[in-house]
Amino acid sequence: MTETTDTARRIHDASVRGFASDNYSGVHPEIMAAIAAANEGHQVAYGEDVYTARLQEVVANTFGAGARAFPVFNGTGANVLALQSLLPRWGAVICAETAHINVDENGAPERIGGIKLLSITTPDGKLTPELIDQEAWGWGDEHRAQPLAVSITQATELGTLYSVEEIRAIADHVHAKGMKLHMDGARIANAAAALGVSLREITRDAGVDILSFGGTKNGLLFGECIVVLNDEVSEGLHYLRKMNMQLASKMRFISAQFIALLDDDLWLRIASHSNSMAARLRDAVAGIDGIIITQESKANAVFARLPQDVADRVREQYRFYDWDHTTGEVRWMCSFDTSEEDIDGFAAALAQEMTRSR
Repeated sequence: MTETTDTARRIHDASVRGFASDNYSGVHPEIMAAIAAANEGHQVAYGEDVYTARLQEVVANTFGAGARAFPVFNGTGANVLALQSLLPRWGAVICAETAHINVDENGAPERIGGIKLLSITTPDGKLTPELIDQEAWGWGDEHRAQPLAVSITQATELGTLYSVEEIRAIADHVHAKGMKLHMDGARIANAAAALGVSLREITRDAGVDILSFGGTKNGLLFGECIVVLNDEVSEGLHYLRKMNMQLASKMRFISAQFIALLDDDLWLRIASHSNSMAARLRDAVAGIDGIIITQESKANAVFARLPQDVADRVREQYRFYDWDHTTGEVRWMCSFDTSEEDIDGFAAALAQEMTRSR
C-alpha cells in the first residue's frame, strides 16, 4: 500500500494529540506486526490455534508454571468473568469505592455477573487489611451477600501503587478468611515498571489468585487476558467466557498480541516510556503557579487541580477529562507514543492559559 493510499484512507488529523486516556493512542508497531504475521493462512477458531497454545507457554514462563491464559475482548469482560469464576451465586466482592468495577463499568458486575459489590471509601484508591474488614463479615448470615473475594486495582484508578508487601499483606489477610484475591491489572505493566519488579512478583508471588491482565492501555489494538494464578480457581471460565460473549472466534489475533507484548519485555519498554512521560509532565506543571498536583501517582497518570476556565481553553488543543467536577481535579494520561514534544507543548499551553486567567 502506498503512502498516498494510506493518507487517502485516513479520515482523522494524525497531528492531534491528547492526554485524556492511554486508550486514545494507536497500536504499537511491534504489536501491529504481530497481528499482520498472524493474518496469513488459516488457523483453527475459538482458541484452538497455535498462537493461543503458544500464549499458554509464554504466560507460564512469565507468571509461573500452571498459570493459564483466557484471552477476552475487553477489560470489563475480563473483570466480570474473573470475579464470576471466584464466586457462587451468593458471593460478594469487596473493592475500593473508586474501583473501575464500581464506577466505570455501568453496573456490569451486578447486572451481567450477578455480583454484589461491597465498596469501601479510601483516600488513595488503595485497600488495606483494616479497610477490608469494614465489609469482611457476616459469613453464615443468610440475609447478607457473602464476602468471598476482594478486588484491588494495580495501578489504582488514582494512579497510586500497591507495593509487593502491601499486596502480600492483603492476600494473606483475605486467604485466612477463606476469600480469594482478584487484581484488576488494566495498567499492571505501568505499576510493575514503576516499582522495578516483574509481573510475577507483583501477582502470583504476592498471593493474587486471578488477574485481569491489561493490553489495550499498553499498546494493543484490542483484547485483554484473564490469567489464572491459583489452581483452586474454578474451571468454569471455559463456560463463562462463552456465556458472557467474550469468546473470540479468531482468538489468534488477541493471543498474538499478548505473545508480542510479553516477548522481549515489550510490555516493560512501553510502560517505562509512558511512565517517564508522565513524570516529565508532573515536573513541568509543578512549576506553574496555580496548578496543584493532587495524587501521588507513580505510573502514567497525572492528577491535578486547576481553574475550570483554564481547563476548558486548553482542551481546545489537547483533550483530557475532568476527574472531579466539584473540586476542579483533572486527569492527564500518557501512552507509548507520547513524546517529549507533546509534553512540552501541553505544559506550555497550560502555562499560557494560567497566565491569561490571572
